Formats: sequence, structure tokens, C-alpha cells
Amino acid sequence: MKTSFSDYALGAGVATDLVNTAALVRRSTGESLVDAAALGRFLAGHDLSAEALPSGRDPSPEDLEDVLALRHEVRTLLESTDEDALAVGANTLVERAGTRPVLERDADGHWHWFTTAGPGAALADELAALIGTGLLGVLHTLSGDRVRHCASPTCDGMFVDTSKAGRRRYCTPGLCGNRLNVARHRARQLAEDTG
Repeated sequence: MKTSFSDYALGAGVATDLVNTAALVRRSTGESLVDAAALGRFLAGHDLSAEALPSGRDPSPEDLEDVLALRHEVRTLLESTDEDALAVGANTLVERAGTRPVLERDADGHWHWFTTAGPGAALADELAALIGTGLLGVLHTLSGDRVRHCASPTCDGMFVDTSKAGRRRYCTPGLCGNRLNVARHRARQLAEDTG
């Protein structure tokens, strides 16, 4: 897989979504990556299936096991409050796939930096390189304070805020943010009805 340093939002988004597939985060629905087919759907949801598995094969149970271990590693990395530790961890993720930097011209003649994984890299290592590159891009372009815990009191999710304004508060705004807004609305309605 070829990963652009300037497209850090993709890697950061995959990091966010991977970490938030855990039962720890999804208490009401449980583990999201229950089998290799679920991993395949996760990859397809990020348009990664063809890139991450050049052979075109479906993810295997071994791939799932490796990706679940990667998820734990990424969660630990995101929980770090030290930017230097985040950089070291992200560099380690990038190095796992035997990546090398590549400078290429695009169709318009502009130069772009990429990383490419070594031949035969495992799926989890390809994802590690993508996530590590994304996190390094966030550190370089935005800063380490863009890695956050979800603001919802009922969620243990984490996210990397790559929004322009940098004001994101929830790991899944459409879910966690809406739940909080609905709860506040119901509390106001109950107060009005009883008051």
C-alpha cells in the first residue's frame, strides 16, 4: 500500500475507527470485529480492502488476531499524553511494514512524499504503517492535542480530530453527540413537565 504523508486524515481516521471497534467502547453492542468477515467489512468501509490485501484475498482469522493486537497497541499510543511518546510510537508503527519513503511527481508535476510497505507485508503491518503515517502527519500539521477522549460521559472512545477548526468533541459525532443532545432534551422536557 502506498500512503501519502499529506493525507494524514485517512490514517488518523482509520486509527480512530479501529480503536473504537472494541467492546470497551461499544458497551451496548459489544465487539465489532468478531470475525475475519467483519474485518473485511471494516477495511471495505475505508476503501482499503484492495490496497491492504493486494492478493485480493479476504482477511484470515490470523489477520484478525494481528489487527486486534494492533488495535490495542494503537489505543495505548493514543492514550499517551506526551507528544514525543506519540511520535516514537507512530514511527514504530510505520517501521513495522518495512516501509521506505518515496518521493514522486503527480500528474500535475508536483512532488509528494509517500511511504510504501515492503513486499509481503502482513495486513496488520500495512494498517500500522497507514495509521503511523497518519499520526505523524497530525503531529506535524496540527499537534498532539488533537488526540482526544470522547466527551460523552457514557463512552470510552478516542479520536484524532483532523477537522479544520479542531473543535470536535465526540468519537462518533452522529452517535455520541446525538445521544448526549437527546438526553439533555429529555431532561429539559421532564423539568418543564414537572415544573
